[in-house]
Amino acid sequence: MSGGRVELGLGAGWFGAEHTAYGIPFPDLNERFERFEEQLTSIVGLWTTPPGATYEFEGRHYRFAESPALPKPQQQPHPPIIVGGGGAKRTPRLAATFAQEYNTPFMQPDKAAEQYRRVDEACELRGRDPSTLRKSFAVTVCCATSESEIARRAKTVGWQVEDLRATGACGSPEEVAARIATWRDVGAEVAYLQVLDPSDLEHIELLGKELAPLL
Repeated sequence: MSGGRVELGLGAGWFGAEHTAYGIPFPDLNERFERFEEQLTSIVGLWTTPPGATYEFEGRHYRFAESPALPKPQQQPHPPIIVGGGGAKRTPRLAATFAQEYNTPFMQPDKAAEQYRRVDEACELRGRDPSTLRKSFAVTVCCATSESEIARRAKTVGWQVEDLRATGACGSPEEVAARIATWRDVGAEVAYLQVLDPSDLEHIELLGKELAPLL
């Protein structure tokens, strides 16, 4: 459907209330990471099983027996896998082992830099060139061409402007571009901008027409 533009982002889960709200089990952190690793192993295994062959996997939590491993993805060898999070050991190891992109979600640039370093070290331990693992980050954005409009947009989504400026990317297109550059300077290659009010189409248009060219 997308013409080969699928990317798969996976994590171990963190927001227990979302799980209980929809009846999804939320085991302890160790079990979630065990399941996460088996999920990554299985998904890559299914995707890379040659046509006509079957996939076998026997894990603690998941088992595949004589799986035809269908359908095959259009992207080869498989769609890019994104692993994100702030774990100091297991997350970097899993990203280095399975992912094509590592994401630091809503971390300040200094913390993101620490995580990028850990992921690079995990790559080197596995004999992988760290440059083959794309680095990205996510940040909440609030952009406008006047202070009054910035304040209006922040208020609409329940934020104070000073808080958004401190933790997110907030201000004029030039200010937001400069803020985003602080993550680029510590190694990020891709930015995910969280727009908290997707009904504000003028905001999204501004990001595309005024912000994007500055990046």
